[in-house]
Amino acid sequence: MLDLRPWFLTLHDLDGVVDFAKLFGNDRPVELDVGCGRGLFLVNAAVEHPEVNYLGIELDYREGRHSAKKLQKRRLPNARVWGGDANAALDDHIAPASVAAVHVYFPDPWWKRRHRRRRLFTDVFVERIACVLKPGGIVHVWTDVGEYFEVMRALMDHSERFEPVPPPVEKPAEHDLDYRTSFERKRRQSGCAIHRGRWRRK
Repeated sequence: MLDLRPWFLTLHDLDGVVDFAKLFGNDRPVELDVGCGRGLFLVNAAVEHPEVNYLGIELDYREGRHSAKKLQKRRLPNARVWGGDANAALDDHIAPASVAAVHVYFPDPWWKRRHRRRRLFTDVFVERIACVLKPGGIVHVWTDVGEYFEVMRALMDHSERFEPVPPPVEKPAEHDLDYRTSFERKRRQSGCAIHRGRWRRK
Protein backbone atom coordinates (compact mmCIF):
# COMPACT_ATOMS: atom_id res chain seq x y z
CA MET A 1 0.00 0.00 0.00
CA LEU A 2 1.24 3.47 -0.90
CA ASP A 3 2.80 5.26 2.07
CA LEU A 4 0.96 8.59 2.32
CA ARG A 5 2.64 9.88 5.46
CA PRO A 6 2.66 12.63 6.59
CA TRP A 7 -0.48 13.51 4.61
CA PHE A 8 -2.50 10.57 5.94
CA LEU A 9 -2.48 9.14 9.44
CA THR A 10 -5.07 7.06 11.25
CA LEU A 11 -6.11 7.90 14.78
CA HIS A 12 -4.31 4.70 15.83
CA ASP A 13 -1.06 6.34 14.67
CA LEU A 14 -1.54 9.22 17.10
CA ASP A 15 -0.39 9.32 20.70
CA GLY A 16 -2.59 11.55 22.81
CA VAL A 17 -3.17 15.22 22.11
CA VAL A 18 -1.37 16.32 18.95
CA ASP A 19 0.83 19.40 18.88
CA PHE A 20 -0.32 21.19 15.72
CA ALA A 21 2.93 23.18 15.53
CA LYS A 22 4.83 19.90 15.18
CA LEU A 23 2.26 18.36 12.84
CA PHE A 24 2.44 21.25 10.37
CA GLY A 25 5.86 22.67 11.22
CA ASN A 26 4.48 26.11 12.05
CA ASP A 27 2.11 27.91 14.39
CA ARG A 28 -0.43 29.14 11.82
CA PRO A 29 -4.18 28.85 12.49
CA VAL A 30 -5.70 25.38 12.10
CA GLU A 31 -9.11 24.68 10.59
CA LEU A 32 -10.87 21.29 10.68
CA ASP A 33 -12.74 19.71 7.78
CA VAL A 34 -14.95 17.11 9.46
CA GLY A 35 -15.89 14.40 6.97
CA CYS A 36 -13.48 15.63 4.29
CA GLY A 37 -14.51 12.93 1.79
CA ARG A 38 -12.50 13.09 -1.41
CA GLY A 39 -10.86 16.33 -0.45
CA LEU A 40 -12.10 19.00 -2.88
CA PHE A 41 -12.51 21.59 -0.13
CA LEU A 42 -9.32 20.51 1.60
CA VAL A 43 -7.18 20.89 -1.52
CA ASN A 44 -8.77 24.12 -2.75
CA ALA A 45 -8.61 25.77 0.67
CA ALA A 46 -4.99 24.75 1.23
CA VAL A 47 -3.97 26.17 -2.14
CA GLU A 48 -5.95 29.40 -1.75
CA HIS A 49 -4.92 30.02 1.86
CA PRO A 50 -1.31 28.97 2.46
CA GLU A 51 -1.38 31.02 5.66
CA VAL A 52 -3.82 28.51 7.20
CA ASN A 53 -3.34 24.84 8.10
CA TYR A 54 -6.17 22.44 7.26
CA LEU A 55 -6.85 19.10 8.92
CA GLY A 56 -9.39 16.77 7.33
CA ILE A 57 -10.98 13.99 9.38
CA GLU A 58 -12.59 11.12 7.48
CA LEU A 59 -14.16 7.95 8.87
CA ASP A 60 -13.84 6.08 5.56
CA TYR A 61 -10.14 5.27 5.19
CA ARG A 62 -10.45 4.78 1.45
CA GLU A 63 -11.92 8.24 0.98
CA GLY A 64 -9.41 9.73 3.39
CA ARG A 65 -6.51 8.19 1.51
CA HIS A 66 -7.97 9.48 -1.75
CA SER A 67 -7.86 12.99 -0.28
CA ALA A 68 -4.33 12.47 0.99
CA LYS A 69 -3.13 11.36 -2.46
CA LYS A 70 -4.26 14.72 -3.83
CA LEU A 71 -2.35 16.52 -1.10
CA GLN A 72 0.73 14.40 -1.69
CA LYS A 73 0.60 14.95 -5.45
CA ARG A 74 0.65 18.72 -4.90
CA ARG A 75 3.13 18.46 -2.00
CA LEU A 76 0.87 20.72 0.03
CA PRO A 77 2.55 21.47 3.35
CA ASN A 78 -0.52 22.97 5.03
CA ALA A 79 -3.05 20.13 4.77
CA ARG A 80 -3.29 16.70 6.40
CA VAL A 81 -5.91 13.95 6.74
CA TRP A 82 -6.67 11.80 9.76
CA GLY A 83 -8.55 8.56 9.24
CA GLY A 84 -11.02 7.77 11.98
CA ASP A 85 -14.08 8.92 13.89
CA ALA A 86 -14.33 12.68 14.30
CA ASN A 87 -15.76 12.40 17.80
CA ALA A 88 -12.76 10.34 18.93
CA ALA A 89 -10.39 12.84 17.30
CA LEU A 90 -12.09 15.74 19.08
CA ASP A 91 -12.07 13.95 22.43
CA ASP A 92 -8.60 12.44 22.42
CA HIS A 93 -6.29 14.21 19.99
CA ILE A 94 -7.21 17.91 19.69
CA ALA A 95 -6.38 20.35 22.45
CA PRO A 96 -9.03 22.70 23.83
CA ALA A 97 -9.17 26.15 22.21
CA SER A 98 -6.67 25.16 19.49
CA VAL A 99 -8.80 25.43 16.33
CA ALA A 100 -9.78 28.54 14.36
CA ALA A 101 -12.70 27.04 12.41
CA VAL A 102 -14.67 23.84 11.92
CA HIS A 103 -16.16 22.99 8.51
CA VAL A 104 -18.90 20.35 8.23
CA TYR A 105 -20.12 19.92 4.67
CA PHE A 106 -22.92 17.52 3.74
CA PRO A 107 -22.76 15.08 6.66
CA ASP A 108 -24.52 11.77 6.12
CA PRO A 109 -28.23 12.35 6.91
CA TRP A 110 -28.86 8.68 7.84
CA TRP A 111 -32.33 8.74 6.35
CA LYS A 112 -33.93 5.82 8.20
CA ARG A 113 -35.40 6.77 11.55
CA ARG A 114 -33.73 3.86 13.32
CA HIS A 115 -30.36 5.11 12.07
CA ARG A 116 -30.79 8.73 13.19
CA ARG A 117 -28.66 8.08 16.27
CA ARG A 118 -25.68 7.69 13.91
CA ARG A 119 -25.91 11.29 12.74
CA LEU A 120 -22.86 13.39 13.41
CA PHE A 121 -24.70 16.40 14.77
CA THR A 122 -25.86 15.92 18.35
CA ASP A 123 -25.74 18.14 21.40
CA VAL A 124 -22.58 16.25 22.43
CA PHE A 125 -20.90 16.97 19.09
CA VAL A 126 -21.76 20.65 19.43
CA GLU A 127 -20.13 20.67 22.86
CA ARG A 128 -17.06 18.94 21.44
CA ILE A 129 -16.51 21.53 18.73
CA ALA A 130 -17.16 24.32 21.22
CA CYS A 131 -14.36 22.87 23.33
CA VAL A 132 -11.71 22.76 20.59
CA LEU A 133 -12.59 26.14 19.03
CA LYS A 134 -10.83 29.30 20.06
CA PRO A 135 -13.05 32.20 21.17
CA GLY A 136 -14.28 33.83 17.97
CA GLY A 137 -13.78 30.60 16.01
CA ILE A 138 -16.28 29.87 13.26
CA VAL A 139 -18.40 26.79 12.48
CA HIS A 140 -19.49 26.36 8.85
CA VAL A 141 -22.33 23.91 8.14
CA TRP A 142 -23.78 23.04 4.72
CA THR A 143 -26.29 20.38 3.71
CA ASP A 144 -28.85 19.69 1.00
CA VAL A 145 -31.23 18.05 3.52
CA GLY A 146 -33.61 20.67 4.87
CA GLU A 147 -34.86 18.57 7.79
CA TYR A 148 -31.33 17.80 8.95
CA PHE A 149 -30.32 21.44 8.61
CA GLU A 150 -33.16 22.46 10.93
CA VAL A 151 -31.89 19.94 13.47
CA MET A 152 -28.33 21.26 13.19
CA ARG A 153 -29.48 24.87 13.39
CA ALA A 154 -31.59 24.19 16.46
CA LEU A 155 -28.65 22.49 18.20
CA MET A 156 -26.27 25.35 17.38
CA ASP A 157 -28.76 28.09 18.25
CA HIS A 158 -29.62 26.37 21.54
CA SER A 159 -26.00 26.24 22.64
CA GLU A 160 -24.99 29.11 24.91
CA ARG A 161 -21.46 28.84 23.51
CA PHE A 162 -22.34 29.95 19.97
CA GLU A 163 -23.98 32.87 18.25
CA PRO A 164 -25.25 32.82 14.64
CA VAL A 165 -23.58 34.96 11.99
CA PRO A 166 -24.72 35.50 8.38
CA PRO A 167 -23.90 32.56 6.09
CA PRO A 168 -22.18 33.09 2.73
CA VAL A 169 -24.31 33.95 -0.27
CA GLU A 170 -24.36 31.31 -2.99
CA LYS A 171 -22.49 32.39 -6.11
CA PRO A 172 -22.56 30.84 -9.59
CA ALA A 173 -19.72 28.39 -10.08
CA GLU A 174 -17.12 29.62 -12.55
CA HIS A 175 -15.85 26.13 -13.39
CA ASP A 176 -16.33 22.48 -12.45
CA LEU A 177 -14.05 22.68 -9.41
CA ASP A 178 -15.56 25.92 -8.10
CA TYR A 179 -17.63 24.19 -5.44
CA ARG A 180 -17.03 23.58 -1.76
CA THR A 181 -17.25 19.80 -2.21
CA SER A 182 -17.83 17.28 -4.97
CA PHE A 183 -21.20 16.50 -3.41
CA GLU A 184 -22.20 20.17 -3.55
CA ARG A 185 -21.35 20.21 -7.27
CA LYS A 186 -23.51 17.16 -7.87
CA ARG A 187 -26.48 18.49 -5.92
CA ARG A 188 -26.39 22.04 -7.27
CA GLN A 189 -26.04 20.84 -10.85
CA SER A 190 -29.15 18.72 -10.30
CA GLY A 191 -31.05 21.79 -9.05
CA CYS A 192 -31.10 21.01 -5.32
CA ALA A 193 -31.14 23.81 -2.76
CA ILE A 194 -28.18 24.05 -0.39
CA HIS A 195 -28.74 25.11 3.21
CA ARG A 196 -25.88 27.04 4.80
CA GLY A 197 -25.27 28.05 8.39
CA ARG A 198 -22.45 29.78 10.21
CA TRP A 199 -21.88 30.34 13.93
CA ARG A 200 -19.22 32.06 16.04
CA ARG A 201 -17.78 30.67 19.27
CA LYS A 202 -18.49 33.15 22.05
